[in-house]
Amino acid sequence: MKAILFGASGMVGQGVLRECLLDPDITTILAIGRTPLGQQHEKLREIVRADLFDVAPIEDQLRGYDSCFFCLGVSSAAMTEADYRRVTYDLTLAAAQTLARLNPDMAFLYISGLGTDSTGRGRTMWARVKGQTENALLRLPFKGAYMFRPGYIQPLHGVKSKTNWYRLLYAIVSPIYPLVQTLFPNYVITTEQLARAMILVARHGAPKPVLEIEDIRRCSPLASRAERRAW
Repeated sequence: MKAILFGASGMVGQGVLRECLLDPDITTILAIGRTPLGQQHEKLREIVRADLFDVAPIEDQLRGYDSCFFCLGVSSAAMTEADYRRVTYDLTLAAAQTLARLNPDMAFLYISGLGTDSTGRGRTMWARVKGQTENALLRLPFKGAYMFRPGYIQPLHGVKSKTNWYRLLYAIVSPIYPLVQTLFPNYVITTEQLARAMILVARHGAPKPVLEIEDIRRCSPLASRAERRAW
């Protein structure tokens, strides 16, 4: 499998990149972002581009891929709806529309969020824009498009958030994460679980296009036998 990864420098993207490099069935991973990753691996290729809204100059390098893991995203805190929509909706669709045209047999996997508004008309700004983005992606002519809606994500294996207060939160929660997972199983997931689930869905598909945390956990190779039977 050959995969494209947007957002490899972010926390979720770091986790996906790690698992892609470890997965023997993934032969090539093309990371596309604004800044160099500073990482070398025989399977890793990298395109650094300041303007991710315009991928026309690199179209020839985007052909022949089986899947795309789209992990780019920003917090809506202190952002206007217009600014948040530009990054969340416009940027995502600019990349997705190009990839759907170049690779119609591709699986497109999008990191959304717990609480996303599928109607695209609710009162909560970020949830409304995320819902509109999901709906637009599901209309594109991909072989498969899957919306992943994680809630709290616990970083593992050296994965780090770029946001200072997030790093503080993770440092506090990390020692008690097993307890948090036991008490709130449908609200939390690890970067490893999420990334492995995304790879599995890219490879085999999923029974439905929108995956909540319970669905993500069940389809992960790390799921228990009982969870897999439920899936």
